[in-house]
Amino acid sequence: MKVMIVGAGKLGYKLAEAMNNEDIDVTLVDINSEILENINSHLDVFTIQANGMQLGTLKELDVGAYDLLVATTDSDEVNTLICTLAKNLNCKKTIARIRNPEFIEQLDFVRKQFGVDFIINPDLATAIEIKRYVSKTYNFFIGDFAKGKVSMFDFHIGSTNPFAGKRIMDLDGLDGLLITGIFRNGELIIPNGSTKVMANDVIYVIGKNENINKLAERLGVNMKKLKSKKVLILGGGNIGYYLASKLEESGMNVTIIEKDKERCEYLAEKLDHTLVIYGDGTDMNLLQEEDLESYDTFVGVTGFDELNLLMALLAKQSGVNKTIAKISRPNYAYIVDRLDVDIALNPVNITVSDILKYIKGGKVVSVSLLLGGEGEVTEMIVGKDSPIVGKPLSKVGLPKGIIIGAIVHNGEVIIPDGNSIIYGNDRIIVFSLASDIPMLNKLISPVNKGGILNEFWGNY
Repeated sequence: MKVMIVGAGKLGYKLAEAMNNEDIDVTLVDINSEILENINSHLDVFTIQANGMQLGTLKELDVGAYDLLVATTDSDEVNTLICTLAKNLNCKKTIARIRNPEFIEQLDFVRKQFGVDFIINPDLATAIEIKRYVSKTYNFFIGDFAKGKVSMFDFHIGSTNPFAGKRIMDLDGLDGLLITGIFRNGELIIPNGSTKVMANDVIYVIGKNENINKLAERLGVNMKKLKSKKVLILGGGNIGYYLASKLEESGMNVTIIEKDKERCEYLAEKLDHTLVIYGDGTDMNLLQEEDLESYDTFVGVTGFDELNLLMALLAKQSGVNKTIAKISRPNYAYIVDRLDVDIALNPVNITVSDILKYIKGGKVVSVSLLLGGEGEVTEMIVGKDSPIVGKPLSKVGLPKGIIIGAIVHNGEVIIPDGNSIIYGNDRIIVFSLASDIPMLNKLISPVNKGGILNEFWGNY
C-alpha cells in the first residue's frame, strides 16, 4: 500500500511513524527542509521537499499511483484543496484534517463536492473521547471493547501493593482477567506467566467489568465514582467548545473559563446552556469565587500541556473527583501515571488511531495507541480463512510482543489461555508492541491475501 502524507507536523510525523509499523510505503511531503531532515534521521520514509498544494507537484510525484493521500497541514482550506487535486489526478482515497467548526457543520457537502473520502478533526475526536471518560462512573480507564463487554484498565503498583515482587502465575485475584502489558522504567513489556510485577509498574489488565471491579477492590482502588454532573473546562478553544456542546447534550452543568474576550463572546453565542467566564483560569481568587471544590470533574484543554497538568493536579488537591488533561508532548505520556491526574489524552494519538482504523477496513473495529504509539490495542473480527482460525493459541506461533487479551465467541467473553481456539467471525482484542504489528497483520489476514491492508483496499 502506498500512502502520501502532505504536512510533516506532529500529526503527519506520528502518522508516518505508525504507518511504518504497518509496513506501508510512506511518502512525506513538506516545504520545510529542516523538519524533513529530522524525520529522515528517525523514520524510514521517503521525504520530499515540495509544496503539496501545487498541481504540478502532485503530477510530478505521480499521486495517481498512490492508494491514499492524507492532507495534514495547518490549513483546513489547503487540506481540502490538496485532496481535491489528488482525487482529480486519480489518487484512490483521500483524507483531510479539518478543524473549523463551521466546516464540520458541512461535512457531507465537503465530502461530495471536494473529493474527500474521510475527514479527521483532532479537536472533535478528542472532545468525544473526553466526554466518554467524563460520562463513566470510574476513573482509571483505557477503553471499552466488544460493545462494552470487555474493558481494559491500568493500575499503578505501589511498593505496598500485594502484587509487587510476584510472578504473574503466582498472583491471586486474576480469575477471568489477563495482564496484557506492563509499563516499567519507560519501557512497555508484553508479559508471560513468569514475568514479575515490580513496585512502580503500571499494569494493563483486560477482562469483564465485574472482574475488573473485584481486582480493583483487592488492590484498594476505588473504581466507583459519582456520576459527573458539574464540569469545569479550562480553555475555550475548539476542544473546549466541542466538549461543552457534547456535555450540554448529556444534561450536565458546564462552565468554561477562557482568557480571550472575543473567544468568550463567540462561545457565549454558540453554546446554549454553558456558563462562559472571561478570566485567567490559573487565578486562585477566580477559582475560589467559582467554588472549584463544588465541581466533580475538571478538564484542562488549553494549548499548554504544563498548564493543563498543573491545574488538573490543583483541582484534584481541591477535592475535585475526576481530573482530565489534554497533552501534546509525547514524553509527557510517561510521567502521567506518576501524577495524581486521572486521565491525560493526546489529540494526535487519538487521530492516528482513527486513521488506522479507517485504512485497516471494516473488520477492524477499533485501534488505540498506548504510550505515544509504543503499543497498540486492536479490536477486530477474524475472517473465516485467517491462518489463526481453528488452532489452539499455543500452536499459532504468536511472537513475544503480541498477546490476545480476549475472545468474544457467540456473544461470550473468553479470557484465553494456550488451549483457547479462535473461530471465524470471533471478535478478538489484541495487545501488541509497535514493532510486532506487521507480524500481527500477517497472522490475522486471510491466506494468500498479502495482509489486512491489501484485503481492505483490494475492495476498491
